[in-house]
Amino acid sequence: MSSRDKDSYNIKSVENALLLLEALAEEDGNCSLAQLSQRLDMTKASLFRLMATFENHGFVERSQRSGEYQLGMAAYEVSQKLLSKMTLLRKAKPIMAQLVRQCEETVYLVIQRETDVLFLELADNNQKVKVVPLTGQRFPLDDCASGQIFLAYDEANQNYLKQRPQLANEITKCRRQHYAIDLNGVGEGSTCIAVPLFETGKQLAGCLSLVVPSFRASESRISKELLPALKAAGETISARLGFNAYAPRSSS
Repeated sequence: MSSRDKDSYNIKSVENALLLLEALAEEDGNCSLAQLSQRLDMTKASLFRLMATFENHGFVERSQRSGEYQLGMAAYEVSQKLLSKMTLLRKAKPIMAQLVRQCEETVYLVIQRETDVLFLELADNNQKVKVVPLTGQRFPLDDCASGQIFLAYDEANQNYLKQRPQLANEITKCRRQHYAIDLNGVGEGSTCIAVPLFETGKQLAGCLSLVVPSFRASESRISKELLPALKAAGETISARLGFNAYAPRSSS
């Protein structure tokens, strides 16, 4: 079905409800109807009706003290059920946990959403000093190492690359090395190292990223410890996803 055909089936009230949930999900704390009305260009009356429906089903919670809203537990439960069904996440999580134990740094599973990368899931470390959690945050493809992976290995991003010829050298380097590194791409004082995750047919399934405070990411540590461990973890996940080049060889 073409995008034009899909647009003809849009139900405006459902679209407004989805936009409202997305807006609430992006808020760090509670949000008032006035704030949401301004952000979404919707009337308070229509927002109130949507909120009441969501609240009745547990998708939204309303503070008795301030009257402000936040996402409810039903939204969290649905998101967890969705994540639990994702093959990529199921295959990656045990390896991510092993990598954290090995490196004592935070590991992220990253996927692409439109022209952004989404830091979908993390395996956290026990270090006293670490980068602020990035789960659920999005960054433009050309802003960070994780984005470079998608630009380098996903054919769907070729038009995006053609419009940004200044990225050509970095993307060529990424393809040659099979990894990407950035400094401050996902936050001041951070270093991100990313490798591709492939599935059957060498289709890019996602990206595995280590996010490290820059003072713990010396060139020596990256080359001798972090990068080899990250590459090995990425290859293991890819093999579990059916990428034959990384599949364990028989001992015959």
